[in-house]
Amino acid sequence: MTVRFAILGAGRIGQVHARAVASTPGATLVAISDPFADAAQKVSDQYGCDIRSIDDIAAASDVDAVAICTPTDTHANLIEQFAKAGKAIFCEKPVDLSVARVREALATVEAERATLMVGFNRRFDPDFMAAKAAIDNGSIGDVEMITITSRDPGAPPHDYIKVSGGIFRDMTIHDFDMARWLLGEEVETVQASASVLTDPKIGELSDFDSVNVILRTASGKQCVITNSRRATYGYDQRIEVLGSKGMVSARNMSEANIELAGTGGFTSPPLLNFFMTRYTAAYANEIAAFVAAVAEGAQTPTTGQDGLMALVLAEAALKSVAEGRVVKLSEIS
Repeated sequence: MTVRFAILGAGRIGQVHARAVASTPGATLVAISDPFADAAQKVSDQYGCDIRSIDDIAAASDVDAVAICTPTDTHANLIEQFAKAGKAIFCEKPVDLSVARVREALATVEAERATLMVGFNRRFDPDFMAAKAAIDNGSIGDVEMITITSRDPGAPPHDYIKVSGGIFRDMTIHDFDMARWLLGEEVETVQASASVLTDPKIGELSDFDSVNVILRTASGKQCVITNSRRATYGYDQRIEVLGSKGMVSARNMSEANIELAGTGGFTSPPLLNFFMTRYTAAYANEIAAFVAAVAEGAQTPTTGQDGLMALVLAEAALKSVAEGRVVKLSEIS
């Protein structure tokens, strides 16, 4: 079976997914939709796909699946529209900034028995997948503690911060999903600390740029997440998992895997400096996984429930910062 795709949104991430679809065996890009004609035309010219409206795509008989790459505030409505239209749905995170609205959208997906995959691309990074495999095959024993470091080279534009939902819903949400995936059990409590250290304007926008979070499961497993909007040395992406028999870690990726030595000491090339270069393979792998799930009629590896739980963790972190205490996930309705 060839899965016939339409991409909704021809911006930066839409172009990433268009490239992934075009390069994935068993998938073909049929259409692109974007209110900005030039952006849609660019994708159409590059991949030879049609330019269509969202409603035309929903009604199309030659489209099996859509990738939702539009602004966050459109995601839930589009998920509901395409679930009712009988299309398989891949949606960039988050489903919505409201836990209640996410639950409504997921109820529609369930009622329509639709396929929905939420785009947590980091699960599909080759190094992180290898770390997860080491956990699953028992190489490090029982997981006890996890440290996730995720630091951006710089903050996004202020206009983006205004609509992003804040650092916990926009940035840490990836790490919340990684934590659940690596811990292997659900989080029970969240304790978070947040500051504005890199740009006072971010604070004026009611957001933070420097955060730490401690997650704890019912069995006592812990995960510490550290985020910053300013890492002057590059895009810092690392995980370390401590187990009863050992440890597995995934290190940063540099522009080249070399080290130079001389009388002045040891040096290595700079880190990759942007998420779209750091996670190129991850984006390709997640689309391939979605295509396989649709073609086989199988469960997608990341689900709407994963999207919901990551957002619930973000809400708990915000509540923890606001009230200066440990928050139970059961408090987030």
